[in-house]
Amino acid sequence: MEIRPCSRIACGEPSVATLTFDYADSMAVLGPLSFDRDPHSFDLCARHAARTAAPQGWQLVRHRVFGDASAEESTD
Repeated sequence: MEIRPCSRIACGEPSVATLTFDYADSMAVLGPLSFDRDPHSFDLCARHAARTAAPQGWQLVRHRVFGDASAEESTD
């Protein structure tokens, strides 16, 4: 898999997650980086993936992204 830069303007960090939208269900889905680049989705670096929010009135579904510290479960 090639290294792809983050889709956010002026961010050159490597992507770790892919954001897609399901307009019919008003749902945004953030998951692991897709294998192939899709012109209808957005590849995001770890920082931008962590800060992503759904548009008002939409649901955001977050799938665990490898290496995402915020998604790690506590073992305490």
